[in-house]
Amino acid sequence: MKAHEFMIRQVYKVKQEDTVRTFIEKCIAHRISGMPVVNDRNEIVAYLSDGDIMRYIGRHEDLIVDSFFQINVFVGDNDLFEERAQKLLGLSVMAIAKKKVITVHAEEDIEVIATILGKKQIKKVPVERNRVLVGIISRGDVIRHSFKALL
Repeated sequence: MKAHEFMIRQVYKVKQEDTVRTFIEKCIAHRISGMPVVNDRNEIVAYLSDGDIMRYIGRHEDLIVDSFFQINVFVGDNDLFEERAQKLLGLSVMAIAKKKVITVHAEEDIEVIATILGKKQIKKVPVERNRVLVGIISRGDVIRHSFKALL
């Protein structure tokens, strides 16, 4: 089975100029945990997920890196949780989104997609054709289409 045969065609997405507020509003409204970031030509330029949000609003402790020649100290957060969350809402999605996006082609086999989702430990993978976003496939989609004939 090919990706285009079982992908979800209605893809929720944000534009690269949108704010994180727009992303969070869409996630809440559609009960989703992540979505592709696209440019004006609907090309995938990044991916933003709930994990990226958690990494931003979570507490960052001081980090001390001791090498042979020097000691580097990276200062953590002094902001309160609410301050970090408020600051996050105004940021561009591109400020925290992953720019290296794993995608699959619309003609990719389901077995390869299952391998990618499993090995990379990701929940969803955008589907593209000629670099343009045409769908999305989740782990649940792969499981449903892999086992529906067997159950």
